[in-house]
Amino acid sequence: MAFNSARFSLTMRWMFVVAVLAVPQVVLAQAQWQATVGAQSKDKGHQALAFLPNEIWIHAGDSITWTFVTDEIHTVSFLRPGQTRLPFQMGCPGFSLGGSATFDGSTCVTTGPLVKEQTFTVTFLATGNFKLVCLVHVDMTGVVHVLDRSATLPHDQDFYDDQAAEERHDLLSDTDKSIHHDHDGNHERDDSDRTRSPENQVTAGVAEISATAGGPQTVALMRFVEPTTVIHAGETVEWSNLGPVTAHTITFGIEPANPMPPSANVTLDADGARHAVIDSPADSVNSGFITAAPQERVGLPQSLLPPSLGGTVTRFRVTFTHPGVYPYICALHDDLGMKGKVIVLP
Repeated sequence: MAFNSARFSLTMRWMFVVAVLAVPQVVLAQAQWQATVGAQSKDKGHQALAFLPNEIWIHAGDSITWTFVTDEIHTVSFLRPGQTRLPFQMGCPGFSLGGSATFDGSTCVTTGPLVKEQTFTVTFLATGNFKLVCLVHVDMTGVVHVLDRSATLPHDQDFYDDQAAEERHDLLSDTDKSIHHDHDGNHERDDSDRTRSPENQVTAGVAEISATAGGPQTVALMRFVEPTTVIHAGETVEWSNLGPVTAHTITFGIEPANPMPPSANVTLDADGARHAVIDSPADSVNSGFITAAPQERVGLPQSLLPPSLGGTVTRFRVTFTHPGVYPYICALHDDLGMKGKVIVLP
């Protein structure tokens, strides 16, 4: 009788264990979130330099896939706290580029420069607040808040999709009202409410910076404003970059493999502007990168002004000695339609 009792007790214990194992366990699945990088107008002239949305809350162990949707290049980059930002060509030393990565804040991860229809997925292994940047464009940032898996997230994917669509619309609609399309699709200035630019001057790009709580974002016009300039032989045309985010070039003739430095036939004027002399439409001249003056920030050394000391170059001038038609491009953004021409009369 005692044997049967013990056997019954053992049987009941095993049945209890099996019952416990059979009960469905509540497991928080690792979520896959979606976001986009950039936005553009149909003619590619207006570019939203932004992560959409640029702030998102997830759980540790979740992943975010960023989809690139523009012809302008961008990166998705997470640096270590306090890490010096490097040019996008250098990226994150020691990090192997690929379609996905894990990130816990201890090492940086980045994409190379990507364009539309490419994606990059990051799985976040540790809790924390991580800044997201594009190494191609300054003032294009975001934040990923990674919470413990027991925490309640404030938003779902539908919310972020709606927010991204709203931010995209706001950025691409927030264009300079003084710029419009002519019948050929070029951008020209409407001078009804502003003083006309001095004669023989061309604006090489315009941009406006805005911000959300997640960080700054920018809408940029990738066009030469008034791209057709008519002058007489012996006169000089000057280009200035008014966009505080994106570099441009003024390139005549053969496009160089590396457009960043100026061509050997470019000199420096006393006021820091680069200058070239073109004798024939067959000549090749490249301005090198022309950028707007950098912003000054509290706690950082004052930015350099003279190009001879490493400062930025904001202007480029070309003197045309003979009549002809001289087409030119921005070597960085000609695929977006950033082109112009100088018509030189006798």
